[in-house]
Amino acid sequence: MKERYGLVGHPLGHSFSRRYFTEKFAREHIDAEYLNFDIADAAELRRIVAETPGLCGLNVTIPHKQAVIPLLDEISDEAREIGAVNVIGITPHGLLKGYNSDVTGFRESLRPLLREHHRRALVLGTGGASRAVVYGLRREGIEPRYVSRTPGEGRIAYDELTPEIMETHTVIVNCTPVGMFPHTDEAPTLPYALLTPGHLLYDLVYNPEETRFLALGREHGTATKNGLEMLHLQAEAGWRCWHEAAD
Repeated sequence: MKERYGLVGHPLGHSFSRRYFTEKFAREHIDAEYLNFDIADAAELRRIVAETPGLCGLNVTIPHKQAVIPLLDEISDEAREIGAVNVIGITPHGLLKGYNSDVTGFRESLRPLLREHHRRALVLGTGGASRAVVYGLRREGIEPRYVSRTPGEGRIAYDELTPEIMETHTVIVNCTPVGMFPHTDEAPTLPYALLTPGHLLYDLVYNPEETRFLALGREHGTATKNGLEMLHLQAEAGWRCWHEAAD
């Protein structure tokens, strides 16, 4: 039986995973196919697994990275600590095991850009992707701080970003969809005039290649990076997770 893999999330129009894995399977002569499962409710996960013969693994994207956790039989220590899952491996006995490969992709793509003064970071957004980013930053010795549209416990609002905060938090990671195609004229509401060449702006968005967030940073001489390399790295890490679950 042909191996099947897939992606669960909603909506899936912007996802690159199906194209990436379809090309990988063709390039590496792997007899497998990759399917999209656009589900508004994460509770449909078990139905998908039951009704898809040969299913060996799934990727998980917005908005289900946290919602799928109670539906799994096992979860890796790292994914449990992060509190989000973006890869589900299916064991030979049909058990579902959750992993987080976002953190691997993020750390490996960020590390070459880090400098000695990058000690603190602002993480824009509080969803599943931001949890992996926060975990990864801490593993790199950088203290993160959440920024959200509304203040709350453990996070500050955009209008609370003072010159002092901007000066000391020299890494800024956008984990929101703001600026993603087709809304390419939008950007997080940061005080961009306070950016310096010592800042590093990282955007998990990869379409467009340069978001307005990154363009505004570049105007102030900051280092910038989009999320495309992270996507490739996390996809390959997810492939390894699927095979770990199968062993």
